[in-house]
Amino acid sequence: MIHRSTVHEVLIAVFQVRTFTAGQSPELGVLLWQRALEPELGSWSLPGGVLESDEDLPSSARRQLAEKVDVRKVAHLEQLSVFSDPDRVPGDRRIASTFLGLVPISTDPKLPVDTEWHPVARLPDMSFDHRTVIRHARTRLVAKLSYTNIAFALAPVEFAMSTLREIYAAALDYQVDATNLQRVLGRRKVLEATGKTSPSGKAGGRPPALYRFADASLRVTDEFAALRPPS
Repeated sequence: MIHRSTVHEVLIAVFQVRTFTAGQSPELGVLLWQRALEPELGSWSLPGGVLESDEDLPSSARRQLAEKVDVRKVAHLEQLSVFSDPDRVPGDRRIASTFLGLVPISTDPKLPVDTEWHPVARLPDMSFDHRTVIRHARTRLVAKLSYTNIAFALAPVEFAMSTLREIYAAALDYQVDATNLQRVLGRRKVLEATGKTSPSGKAGGRPPALYRFADASLRVTDEFAALRPPS
């Protein structure tokens, strides 16, 4: 196929741990918008758009999120892969620089009517190669949960260990023991005790202690660590 020109676009896989079904455990969700025009009318796309001549890639990613899906703040944003297959989209060639974005579980941005959170485990009909972009972003997130403090970008400012366990379980897609998680993160000096407790639930019992992340920016905590599902 001969292309008349090449366009550089930015795509962002924005993840958030959310409860999609009442009474069920939280899941990792991704932000998508539904295409109203051809090509691929009705399919779901990652937010993004064309890189302007006067902006760098991170600035473009943040602008696209604000303009396209009205998300104006992400707790973490990092560049992923470049997708450059000449035939990845119809028409003029498009090279896509992709990003991972993370939003804390405690925030609920107001979205346009054509935009929704979808469970990563149950994606709808996706546009072009966007399903592959999401898979790459999920893989990056899972890897960084092992050897960095990246969960700070998915968690609220203060949390009980049960909440953090749910966040890790949703992102990793397997169950996590809260006691082991606290021990590992404590040894790496990732968490700090706030000295406060959360109100007891309906069943009563001892109020759970609240924690916070020691840093609100990404840092490597154990470069050789690897979290694994229980055997």
